[in-house]
Amino acid sequence: MGKKLRTTNYEFSSRSDGICYLVGAGPGDPGLLTMRGAELLRQAEVVVYDYLCNAELLKQAPAAAERIYVGKAAGDHTLSQEEINALLVKFTKAGKRVVRLKGGDPFLFGRGGEEAEALAAAGLRFEIVPGVTSAIGGLAYAGIPVTHRSSNSMLTIFTGHEDPSKEQSALDYQMLATTSGTKVMLMGMERLAAITAKLAAAGMGATTPVALVRWATTGRHQTLTGTLENIAELAQQENFKAPAIAVFGDVVNLREKLNWFETRPLFGKRIAVTRTREKASELVVALRNLGADAYELPTIRIEPVQEKKDREAFAEAVVQAHHYDWIIFTSPNGVAHFFEAFYKLHEDARELGNAKIAAIGPGTAQKIREYHFGIDLMPPQFVAESLLKEFKKLGVENLKMLLPRASGAREMLAVELENCGAIVDDVAVYQTMGMTEDETGGLQRFATEGADLITFTSGSTAQHFKNLLEKKSISLSEKIVLASIGPVTSSVMKELGMALGLEAKQHDIPGLVEAIVSHFEAEKK
Repeated sequence: MGKKLRTTNYEFSSRSDGICYLVGAGPGDPGLLTMRGAELLRQAEVVVYDYLCNAELLKQAPAAAERIYVGKAAGDHTLSQEEINALLVKFTKAGKRVVRLKGGDPFLFGRGGEEAEALAAAGLRFEIVPGVTSAIGGLAYAGIPVTHRSSNSMLTIFTGHEDPSKEQSALDYQMLATTSGTKVMLMGMERLAAITAKLAAAGMGATTPVALVRWATTGRHQTLTGTLENIAELAQQENFKAPAIAVFGDVVNLREKLNWFETRPLFGKRIAVTRTREKASELVVALRNLGADAYELPTIRIEPVQEKKDREAFAEAVVQAHHYDWIIFTSPNGVAHFFEAFYKLHEDARELGNAKIAAIGPGTAQKIREYHFGIDLMPPQFVAESLLKEFKKLGVENLKMLLPRASGAREMLAVELENCGAIVDDVAVYQTMGMTEDETGGLQRFATEGADLITFTSGSTAQHFKNLLEKKSISLSEKIVLASIGPVTSSVMKELGMALGLEAKQHDIPGLVEAIVSHFEAEKK
């Protein structure tokens, strides 16, 4: 046998030995965070983050981790750079695992070098985790490659926002104007007119192609093209402001052929997703993959049942699960809560006995399969009425059925099955509670930016959304399209006086996404 290697986790071998990770968060798309960055976020005790960091990345940090915003937008600095340096030194010296999350790459005009110097001067440990810079990644999303074999093989990156304490600019406009290749400017949008004038005076051609990319790689991504001669005027006309990058050179012309990101079917559409705090991401990701500026607006949270009688009934049902002929699951939440309780009491899945399993909808079925159980019945339409029809075909007289679901759920299915002769235990295994805090910032975003469309995947999301708006005194514009996942949700929305804009024909997440795409495609015609 070969010699067994002994490994040691040197980074975390001593709880008193703190370390600070300077992590590049990428240009905005959370999918562009490196695997190393994600790994460190999941282990962080303190996260110090910037204005340009996608707030969704913070969800990867443990719930107990302290999150500190030190954002610096033009003219609005939460903390000075010296104060940020001191903060990093303080927490690292206290033995914490600190993640300093910085937009783009920490060493490309990100002042990461200064922060690393402060940590080094204090004799503290640190690690640099490079990130995707908007100077390359942001332009790639705009269909602009910074180099191309047939047109140029040189790239110059410069900042339009220099240290204001310097007596004169360190930028060599003569060199920038006359050197071949692509030039990319980070920051400096507020000085765009002055910078383009200096480049023109130094010899850059008036017809040099120029592109500006704002909020690159995110749902708010925008691109504006022009020439050196007119780009500053176009930016003023379009109110094209920071955060944005500028690229100068012939590679801008390749955008006509390579523009992939902005041609997706939902690009430019702002969609608010109202679901549970835990479940919103699935729909958000699906919409973003189609180009939407989708953001989470959780209206409900899922909790275990609190009433003693409900807890006792649930426990009894789990203990006696092997006595049922059918267990009927109507939602992934019901599945998760049931099997979580089941495996606390039973070690062997076979202790479920010979109970057959029914599921409403592929999402519920998939959750069941995660626990390694098969599906014996799933109705063609993903609603209780369709499942009831299938059971009537099979015959249910004297069959014992367990219905583990949300407290306060519709009674129709249980009542009708009993009317057909079944013995039904309708057991509450979880409860739906309204969100009171704006944990994701989605409500604030909705209040300030609005949306083109809002999705609803259950009657409870619609009810609690309306309650939330009333509590926060936020009005709902008539121009916003309200999208429902199916007829049951639509019925609740109508009862609440909400104007239904569209309803998915297939009552699940893929069906809702398909309905949204069809709606906006029809709008274009």
